Amino acid sequence: MAINYSDKILAKIKESGFLDAKEFEVLKKRLVEENLDIDSLVKKYYILDSEKYAQIKAEVIGVPYKNLADEKINKEISKLLPQNLAKNYKMVIFNKVDNTLEVGLVNPENFSAIEAVEFLAHENKYNVKYYLISNESFNNFLKKTGDIEEEVEDALDDAKQKFENINLDDTQIEAEDLGDVIRTAPITKIVSVILRHAVEGRASDIHIEPVGKKSIIRFRVDGKLHNSIILPIYIHNALIARVKVMANLKIDETRIPQDGRIRIKLKKGQEEEKIDFRVSTFPLVDYEKSVMRILRTPDSVPDFETLGFMGKSKEVIERNITKPNGMILVTGPTGSGKSFTIFTGLNRINSEEINISTLEDPVEYSIEGVNQSQIKPEAGFTFASGLRSLLRQDPDVIMVGEIRDGETAGLAVHSALTGHLVLSTLHTNNAIGAIPRLVDMGIESFLLASTLNLILAQRLVRKICDNCREEVKVPENFSKKIMSIIESIPEDAFYGKVKKGDEIKFYHGKGCNRCGNTGYKGRIAITELIDLNKKLKDIIYTDSNMNNFEDELKKNNYINMMQDGLIKALNGITTVEEIIRATKEI
Repeated sequence: MAINYSDKILAKIKESGFLDAKEFEVLKKRLVEENLDIDSLVKKYYILDSEKYAQIKAEVIGVPYKNLADEKINKEISKLLPQNLAKNYKMVIFNKVDNTLEVGLVNPENFSAIEAVEFLAHENKYNVKYYLISNESFNNFLKKTGDIEEEVEDALDDAKQKFENINLDDTQIEAEDLGDVIRTAPITKIVSVILRHAVEGRASDIHIEPVGKKSIIRFRVDGKLHNSIILPIYIHNALIARVKVMANLKIDETRIPQDGRIRIKLKKGQEEEKIDFRVSTFPLVDYEKSVMRILRTPDSVPDFETLGFMGKSKEVIERNITKPNGMILVTGPTGSGKSFTIFTGLNRINSEEINISTLEDPVEYSIEGVNQSQIKPEAGFTFASGLRSLLRQDPDVIMVGEIRDGETAGLAVHSALTGHLVLSTLHTNNAIGAIPRLVDMGIESFLLASTLNLILAQRLVRKICDNCREEVKVPENFSKKIMSIIESIPEDAFYGKVKKGDEIKFYHGKGCNRCGNTGYKGRIAITELIDLNKKLKDIIYTDSNMNNFEDELKKNNYINMMQDGLIKALNGITTVEEIIRATKEI
């Protein structure tokens, strides 16, 4: 940016009121001390929201402002400008109205960029209209218009030419030949592109699967799998072998499953972000398949309400996580967010006065200040043996990744009984199911009654996109059942903007550019919590009769996941269809 604009932008920032007086003085001071232009300074310290800053800058320079998040993507139009030029000049062609190209630039004073666009327009007899866009808007637009198939096409052609004499379809391919394949740039690039697109597309898992004469790469986004790219089957073995090399697995071992881990670095603005992938390979009839779980520690740790614990459930979990001893169990199937809930709880209580130690398989999220340990069953380091040793490490809080057997369950219960707070997960369908599950593992009822503080169960449902949310009628075949469930919810269980007796309104997302026309963006937990009071503990202690236990829960205004989900649907957070899908109760 030309230096003569800095003072005007500074004055406009002050006038806008986006910063208070103290923040504004800090900005002025840093501008002088660090000898940076105002663009660089705002970006370095995140002083202003990028869109707000772009608006101010556009007004001062006299160029129209545009937020590309609201623009529908037209890939054919955007392809008029090659990606290498777009990245080099930080500009995009986002629309064409009649014969006029609409171009977004991060820096409208980059005359080389303008010259390049003018040349392109002149060649095709177009007019050009320029807009100022934020750096964030530019990056997001590039991600949405980036085509994974285009990126791997050239690499695929190279691979064909280089290895036309090697039969990659052959599952008995010599290790030496396969080694030659996976060490080459084409295969390396294809795998790299797959990993990068998965991370940028907010995927939680990557599946590389052989299907007939194709190798299909699928991404799981917001809980749903979808095909990302379809490759010829001849490249499949090389892809799996490359993944194995990256995960430090044996490439010539195709008869048994293998597990490993990959860590890569991706550019995130001016910094690099470390991303971990938990890798699993599995032998099929003719080929192997691989699934990679993407493990990324969030920039900021969410609170319980952001996860989905609202109203009474938030108060219950906040109170129990600060207790000095006892046991908290989080239940649910794989992929229901159990580990992330515990991760949030550990961050909530993490401090220098408390020794927190974990046993995990694998370590999914890194937590500064917490002693995290990865179990290694092949070396005899199991949850049970690790827990025995951990008790000699003077812990205050212990997290056991999963209770899988009676030995681990017994040690965890005895740890909770001797002055430690123990957090763990269990695979049961609901919260109540945790009690008979532990009894079945051999834990005495009186020990459960003495140690259990809280049992919670959860599922993840997709959130309605904030940008395209609208009211919708409930399908007629569901309405009566849904209304009867809502009527059964206790009055004090409602939260948010709805109360018992209010007019029933449900919502959905009609689909827009921000959510990829799905109507959903992000996920949230629907939950049920059992806060073990004295009466409930007495029932466990005396007879473990689940009928009596459920009757007592109803007296305490207990709500299940279906009911919690419907309250979230009434608040416009998710849809009725998502609740039904997750709970399977209707």
